Amino acid sequence: MFHRTQRLLLRPIWPEDWKIILGGIADEGVVRNLARAPWPYTAEDAQAFAKLPVSNPRCPRFLITRARDGALLGCIGLDEKDGLVELGYWIARPFWGQGIATEAGQAVIDVARMIGHTHLCAGHFVDNPASGKVLRKLGFQPTGATTFRHSCGRGMKAPAHEYTLDLSTAEAMRAA
Repeated sequence: MFHRTQRLLLRPIWPEDWKIILGGIADEGVVRNLARAPWPYTAEDAQAFAKLPVSNPRCPRFLITRARDGALLGCIGLDEKDGLVELGYWIARPFWGQGIATEAGQAVIDVARMIGHTHLCAGHFVDNPASGKVLRKLGFQPTGATTFRHSCGRGMKAPAHEYTLDLSTAEAMRAA
């Protein structure tokens, strides 16, 4: 599955993408904000990630690339977590603060709506408030819950704020 926005092309991840994935994510500042990526992030980790099959077509994963030249900016996708559909993403450090996560996030919300999802969840580690700002821009609402979520990159559990998005509400439609 592909999706195009004004500046971005979201595209499938192919096994040969492992080198550009490694170049974007092999940064402790990026990995520490993720639940499943280990630190240090190695070539073997990137190869394994790039080879992951699409196990659920209702939960696509995308490389976030710049539409004009195909440069890797990050990764975004949907995944099942405890019976819910969760939005997750990372942006390579050189592209932080440029609205990439918000633009890509809106695109994936559009895809989620087209696929037929009615609710999404998301979260961010408490010490990553920039991600919370992105989620609120996308229309996610804080649930009020703070849980301890394992971070492979940190090697421990860390507090994380949880959010939800009802895709059928007028507020979520306005964010689209």
